Amino acid sequence: MNILLEVDIMPSACVLIRASAGRYKEVLDVVKSLKGVVKAFPVLGRFDIVADLEVESYSDLASLVRRIGRIGGVAFTETLVEMEVV
Repeated sequence: MNILLEVDIMPSACVLIRASAGRYKEVLDVVKSLKGVVKAFPVLGRFDIVADLEVESYSDLASLVRRIGRIGGVAFTETLVEMEVV
């Protein structure tokens, strides 16, 4: 059985963000202000914030993910890139 993985032309991703203690609100405000962030919201669990991203290219996606990782108060991120199995 062959499975083809087809990735959207306009990249979408979900970034899971762990903030430093007591800084999730500050981080959330900055993340929400970034171009390419469609939605960002706080969550409970291993991560503090989930950000949905939609950008024009994979290069833009990489830049935005790096930018999020450099925000003061961001301790760790994990990025999940959207794909479609056809």
